[in-house]
Amino acid sequence: MEHTVWALLPPVITIVLALLTKEVYMSLVVGIFAGACIFTGFAPLEAIITMFAVMETKIGGNVNILVFLVILGILVAVITKSGATKAYGEWAMRAIQGKRSSMIVTALLGLIIFIDDYFNCLTVGTVMRPVTDKFQLARTKLAYIIDATAAPICIIAPVSSWAAAVSSSLPEDAAIDGFALFLQTIPFNLYAWFTLIFLAFIIWTGKDFSAMATSVLANKENFEVPREYQDTELAAVSGNGSGKLPDLFLPLLVLIVCSVYGMLYTGGINDGATVAAAFADCDASKGIVFGSFVALVFTAILYLPRQVLKFGDFCDSFSVGFKAMTPAIFILCLAWTLSGICSKDYLDLGGYVGQVVSANASVIMLLPPIFFLVSIALAFATGTSWGTFGILIPIALAILGTEDTAMVSVCVAAILSGAVAGDHASPISDTTILASAGAQCHHLDHVNTQLPYVMTVALCSLVGYVADGITQNGWVGLGVGGATLLLAMAMVSIRYPAVDEGPPSIAKQ
Repeated sequence: MEHTVWALLPPVITIVLALLTKEVYMSLVVGIFAGACIFTGFAPLEAIITMFAVMETKIGGNVNILVFLVILGILVAVITKSGATKAYGEWAMRAIQGKRSSMIVTALLGLIIFIDDYFNCLTVGTVMRPVTDKFQLARTKLAYIIDATAAPICIIAPVSSWAAAVSSSLPEDAAIDGFALFLQTIPFNLYAWFTLIFLAFIIWTGKDFSAMATSVLANKENFEVPREYQDTELAAVSGNGSGKLPDLFLPLLVLIVCSVYGMLYTGGINDGATVAAAFADCDASKGIVFGSFVALVFTAILYLPRQVLKFGDFCDSFSVGFKAMTPAIFILCLAWTLSGICSKDYLDLGGYVGQVVSANASVIMLLPPIFFLVSIALAFATGTSWGTFGILIPIALAILGTEDTAMVSVCVAAILSGAVAGDHASPISDTTILASAGAQCHHLDHVNTQLPYVMTVALCSLVGYVADGITQNGWVGLGVGGATLLLAMAMVSIRYPAVDEGPPSIAKQ
């Protein structure tokens, strides 16, 4: 199709509708149909046929990603039903002897469970809540630790559902491998790294500020468990099997090792390729499907003969896991279709934007901070990181092309970073809601106490992305943003006293 400004309309419609309605599914559907109408000359019947033809092609080309998500959902359901997470919690109750230690172990568990943010939030909350309650850690503080080690760690972990989603968000005609691009973004995902650093600072120093400090002080004086959560547990998450600690960690270890090997295998490691070359040439979607399937089979062999989980409960996990992944699958399918309708074979958004940008090359220096801010706004309004980068990554590639890989990596990293920041700040985000549920605290209390921390880290990240754009160098931005974060932490240390110390007894209200 000839390059015209109309090619911008589908993503613009999608973004504007998402911001106004906060409904990402409907916004994507409307944007896709608008693009199909433009392509077919506003012939409604032909537009419908075109829309589903694009969807068929995109889903067929990414079926491995969908299979991985389904198997991952099943694996998560099986592990939670086994009772292995409950066993970990019982061990932690005996082993942990202080409030700071309880926070450190909570954060470490969040780092270990990096394959999926849903699994992370519910598992960490359910396992560690009894432990942190023992030391009167405010439920809002627990929710922050859970949230800070969910999406931020998933978005920088090569073997995770998020890595698969990012890798598959690239247009089919992109002359760059999606997984290779994801690996390149990891060092420059400023919000994710800075959040983990800031969390370590908060835990180690015991210094809190703003709404979090108020909540922590109130809980020190009179520890409060919200009434709706008193004497209740997330039974579906805890599981009723006889699982032990190895039953939690062995399946995760097999998943990671086999997924990495699957990637290397598809990249030709067995044919003499080096590790770096194998990763560069790998088919990441096939690798993670291989790893997840082997992990599921391994888990069945580990659980069933020992009666850790009954055969019926194991089979029930298939439908439970599939249902848990349905929202993510739906968003991905729609985001893929939108990128397809904007691809070279249809509206050719890249061709049009490329012409515009080539005539205004100076605009490129503003792209990293612009993408970061737009990504935050979109993720905040819609509550979904996946929908945000599914919309914006194809636009970034259309603007930049694939020749300047350094700038592409920085801009895509800015999108991923902003998506997680907006997701953290949003009261309608799935992971924010699940973090509240996992910690069993009032949801709006979690949102209000976490927001100042999100804004602090996001501002430091923005400074880094401004430096990225000016210097055209991601490492400079990382250094400048990191220096800004150190300054912010120094100001917190000087201005605010340590308030989260001491473990008196529990008093439910």
